[in-house]
Amino acid sequence: MKLIATITLMALSSLIPAKAQSLKAPVAKKIKQELKKHGETRIDNYYWLNQRENPEVIEYLKAENDYTSAVMKDQEALQEKLFNEIKSRIKEDDASVPFMLNGYWYEERYKTGSEYPVYIRRKGSLDAKEEIMFDVNEMAKSHKFYRFDDFTVSDDNKLAAYSVDTVSRRIYTIRIKNLETGEILRDKLENTSGSPVWATDNKTIFYIVQDAETLRDFQIWKHTLGTDQSQDTMVYQENDDTFEVFVFRSKSRKYIFIGSSSTMADEYRFIPAGQTDAKWKIIQPRQRGLEYSVEHFGDDFYILTNKDKAENFKLMKTPVDKTGKKYWTDVVPHNPQVLIEDFDVFNNFLVLQERYNGLTQIDIRSWDGKTNYLLPFKEETYSAYMGENPEINTDILRYSYTSMTTPDSVIDFNMSDKTQEVKKERAVLGDFNKENYETKRIWVSARDGVKVPVSIVYKKGLKIGPDTPMLQYGYGSYGVNMDAYFSVSRLSLLDRGFIYAIAHIRGGQEMGRYWYEDGKLLKKKNTFNDFIDISRYFIENNYTSPEHLYAMGGSAGGLLMGAVMNQAPELYKGIIAQVPFVDVVTTMLDDSIPLTTGEYDEWGNPNEKKYYAYMKSYSPYDNVESKAYPNLLVTTGLHDSQVQYWEPAKWVAKLRELKTDQNLLLLQTNMEAGHGGASGRFEALKESVFEFAFIFKLEGIEN
Repeated sequence: MKLIATITLMALSSLIPAKAQSLKAPVAKKIKQELKKHGETRIDNYYWLNQRENPEVIEYLKAENDYTSAVMKDQEALQEKLFNEIKSRIKEDDASVPFMLNGYWYEERYKTGSEYPVYIRRKGSLDAKEEIMFDVNEMAKSHKFYRFDDFTVSDDNKLAAYSVDTVSRRIYTIRIKNLETGEILRDKLENTSGSPVWATDNKTIFYIVQDAETLRDFQIWKHTLGTDQSQDTMVYQENDDTFEVFVFRSKSRKYIFIGSSSTMADEYRFIPAGQTDAKWKIIQPRQRGLEYSVEHFGDDFYILTNKDKAENFKLMKTPVDKTGKKYWTDVVPHNPQVLIEDFDVFNNFLVLQERYNGLTQIDIRSWDGKTNYLLPFKEETYSAYMGENPEINTDILRYSYTSMTTPDSVIDFNMSDKTQEVKKERAVLGDFNKENYETKRIWVSARDGVKVPVSIVYKKGLKIGPDTPMLQYGYGSYGVNMDAYFSVSRLSLLDRGFIYAIAHIRGGQEMGRYWYEDGKLLKKKNTFNDFIDISRYFIENNYTSPEHLYAMGGSAGGLLMGAVMNQAPELYKGIIAQVPFVDVVTTMLDDSIPLTTGEYDEWGNPNEKKYYAYMKSYSPYDNVESKAYPNLLVTTGLHDSQVQYWEPAKWVAKLRELKTDQNLLLLQTNMEAGHGGASGRFEALKESVFEFAFIFKLEGIEN
């Protein structure tokens, strides 16, 4: 059976270039697949698209790409203009703020015209001669995709272990470089998750291995330099497929930890960093509902936990030789109004990263109890978080600050005398002036009366009304916060009269832990309702209108796009769904797909009927109907390890079959990339440019 059928092109003459109007939209063939569960049968005519190695699948994806390219042909000049416009704002010969670790200053630097960074270090002083550790541009030359994920230096400063992914499946190979000679050692550790950890002997590395089928991080292995990977020793295997493992070294450098985590429980074990053959000791055995993380300081382990129903978490400590939870004592008690997100330890100070009333705050406390204060932030909506602070013997806290009008800033704050130095504010070239833009936070009452915060930004002087174009962004899953942040690319929207909004909807954790709990499992629809109610607020209050409102989200935010499009398609002129998770039921029933079983506590286990029925009621793919939908651009990556490419491909195929409108429906598949998109800094810009061009096409913006 031939894959690509032909159909009469819908009347899109106003949106499709004249030269492309003879090209017919691809239609995937239908092969009936019955999916049975709980006495029900779902029919999936496009199930066959999950065969990545099937030439017909590749042919279909390429046909969709060709169609998308043809439809967007008339936007090529605008795309080039946008790309050059955004690129011109970027300081190409840029560098990170150096940080000190174990006697060396480390820095990440970009050269003019380069896609990838160069990593350098200087011994003892910023005035010392620089050593080029890695020039990723040279390393990436022979690869279409190249992600240099991480590196870590041995305690003697002579060797660096680094991780590389050349496929975009987030499967990394670890190599070792001799920093004194430049030699790449013969050691080669494959099928890892990157992030290698050195022991103090400068010859032992601990690393994570993934399950070959599900890509779950499930084993920790120990490697000795100079030996083949086949001789490595597995030191831990996580047999519960709802848990994933990771390995790290304490800030004190004295301990190596193995963490094993699920959505609702954690378990940590440790050994001294200099005793690689020691028996791993468990801090506190896992208990469902008990979450915790750990760091070492002095004679104690410091533990951030929800123990004793501390929904917003509290900080506790326990002696290194008495680690069970019965020994844990409060350091910072639970506050139901303040979520503790993270903490850091210094010789003289404890620093907490907190969240109150939807905004981050940094809480500084001296160990002697004489000092306790919050860093002051003045803007109405912003994001602040602790930065790179690897040294423990310092009173300098490095933190980052950004808002929708303030470029990312790196700031060194002296916790003793409360002085600070802005080490760097991201340069934005051209005529950018942050005073030309306005940002504010508004509160929208959702249908159940809950007030939801929204951050917006626009150019000062903009005449706001029903004809004002607006792009509304949302995510709302996994307790991930979508804080207000600055974007160089976004300026191209704002300068063309757009309002940009970030909806801080339930399912994130912006308002505290309860905000997350109120937007998952059997309360997941709150996420979608919040987004829709915010859209209605903007329309009813004349910020915009359905003819000029656009929505965008990616991954779980792509699920959000699919759900709101099914529920309220009349609110939006266009929607962009990036790598969207849209076939919720089928994916969550397939425990061979990466991430599935580990996410039962997020979405529910559809092997239980109540969760099956609930997710089926909102799953975008299962709820496509014969009705009109907004203009839609869907993006995916053939090698995506998080949301498999076939979910968006199937969704588009089913929409083509059933939708009754004459609006655009475009699928763009990156045949080389995965979940994170293109790997180079400028190549990644092209993806944003394409999305903007899609919106501008619908809005009638030509330059």
